[in-house]
Amino acid sequence: MNERFNKSEQEWRKLLTDEQYRITRESGTEPPFTGQYYANKETGVYHCVCCDSPLFRSNEKYDSGSGWPSFWAPYSNDALEARTDTTHGMKRTEVRCAHCQAHLGHVFPDGPEPSGLRYCINSAALDFKAAE
Repeated sequence: MNERFNKSEQEWRKLLTDEQYRITRESGTEPPFTGQYYANKETGVYHCVCCDSPLFRSNEKYDSGSGWPSFWAPYSNDALEARTDTTHGMKRTEVRCAHCQAHLGHVFPDGPEPSGLRYCINSAALDFKAAE
């Protein structure tokens, strides 16, 4: 999905809760161990709360101990975009939804095999759809 999903700030504010807007449109984060999907063990797919694009599968989710839902791989190679993030005096890799540019969280090189990556994602940026 290469096309952009553009909405005005006012449209995003109508579509999202205040917390979802703060996280996805203003690059915020939720406190650790508080997100609704942190301990979710159901089978299904996690979608972008802004545009409904599939982002992660439940079978690639694991408990990293970080306090946020963590995944070792995205739904597809083109589901996410990565950007360098130098806020808060750190250098990290931010991940965004490739379709609508929603801020999701960050990816770190300390995850499990086979990828060795840890996608640390805010629950408020996700919409979980259970498998039928």
